Amino acid sequence: MAFKRSSGILLHPTSLPGPYGIGDLGPQAYRFVDWLSSTGCKLWQILPLGPTGYGDSPYQCFSAFAGNPYLISPDDLLAEGLVTQSDVDALKDLPASRVDFGALIPKKLDLLLKAFQHFQADPGHLREAFDYFCAQNAAWLDDFSLFMALKESNGGGAWNGWDASLRARKKTALTKARKELAEDIMRHSFYQFLFFRQWEKLRAYAHEKEIQIVGDIPIFVAYDSADVWANPELFYLDKQGNPTVVAGVPPDLFSTTGQLWGNPLYNWEVHKKDGYAWWLSRVRAVLQTVDILRFDHFRGFAGYYEIPASHTTAEHGHWVPGPAKDFFRAVDKFLGDGLVTHGTGLPIIAEDLGVITPDVIELLNAFDLPGMKVLQFGFTGPDNPFMPHNYVPNCVAYTGTHDNNTAMGWYATAPESEKDFARRYLGVDGHDFAWDLIRAVWKSVAVFAVAPMQDVLGLGGEARMNFPSKLGGNWEWRMSEADFREDLAAGLRDLNWMTLR
Repeated sequence: MAFKRSSGILLHPTSLPGPYGIGDLGPQAYRFVDWLSSTGCKLWQILPLGPTGYGDSPYQCFSAFAGNPYLISPDDLLAEGLVTQSDVDALKDLPASRVDFGALIPKKLDLLLKAFQHFQADPGHLREAFDYFCAQNAAWLDDFSLFMALKESNGGGAWNGWDASLRARKKTALTKARKELAEDIMRHSFYQFLFFRQWEKLRAYAHEKEIQIVGDIPIFVAYDSADVWANPELFYLDKQGNPTVVAGVPPDLFSTTGQLWGNPLYNWEVHKKDGYAWWLSRVRAVLQTVDILRFDHFRGFAGYYEIPASHTTAEHGHWVPGPAKDFFRAVDKFLGDGLVTHGTGLPIIAEDLGVITPDVIELLNAFDLPGMKVLQFGFTGPDNPFMPHNYVPNCVAYTGTHDNNTAMGWYATAPESEKDFARRYLGVDGHDFAWDLIRAVWKSVAVFAVAPMQDVLGLGGEARMNFPSKLGGNWEWRMSEADFREDLAAGLRDLNWMTLR
């Protein structure tokens, strides 16, 4: 894909405003698209849309293919006649300024259950569409819905704690489960039908406004997921189904023991033998929901850090070569019969942050993939690669990401030497630092310039989306109705005009 110089906003749907405790795919999502369109921005970047589990992280989902039912719009369910006004009103006592997942989840699941029960009693016009959806997505939906039904029947526990016959996916055990849990399986399939029905409608509206959606595809999947349970041969697991090695990163200046992520690692030799079929299906599925893929932890395709599963820290792992060019050649051929060789490129952004070695750079260059430049990381000196004068056109420039502080939060806590350099470099006094960064990345040569909505709003560290080293309290930030401001839209509109974005 030949990217065109443009700009966008990073905002996950959970952060949209609205009266139901979490941002969703209803009226406020359309209002955001309208507001974004009025700014002249052409990109809406989101985080993964999968069904979140423990910790509420969109990067630890129960499926790499399914959608998050918590994003289903109550207003749309009401308009479809699947729930009543009193059903919807039950969610209105949830906080509006943040997502209280503990309070939200039972209330949202109760609403979705009522929608399913109404559908069962009177499927009406939705029956044919539901049956078609199930047939079209059977390759992943059948396993996912069974997985979720089994998870519920096992008290929500991870699949390695289920009965041995279910862990091993014995045919007789699965047949019995499908019969006994038929209604629950259908319910989870119905939730997926609702999610994708609403998302496809919203995405089509974004396209009408000439906005492309940039979506995330995490390199690793959660251990407690339908993907690992249904495809154990694709991962390094023992005979009981437990990981033998897991993902993470080694010790560095920020962590003396490294980061132990715990995700199971791929057996890339097995993937290669079938032409990376599971991965190609995943890429296709995500590209049916977004327009451009951001490959999270891109360096893991060149080489990844392997840690014995028995270890409690990441101190004693080692680097292992990834599938590298062989994998991306398969992706290239799959998406367009050699798109790269035809000079149009893959619709992929590479998250190339962290320890970047020559093999990572070689992989980026081989497929002409744009990497990421985060200006907030740049203020240590003029030779820092994140400084705008060091950018190349084929990159995506950010003021910040979901994993680091807001621009104003950074400015409030950064070392004085870095703040002084930032002020001198940008020629500012720092009172409007978030917009100082926005103007700098928009003016850069980067083909895409992106800012989190928090930076557009000039918010401080209280609006941070995620603390990678912190358990709990993440992914909660929400904007308010009043944040759809015309003065901010006008500022972006003028900046987009001045910088040819």
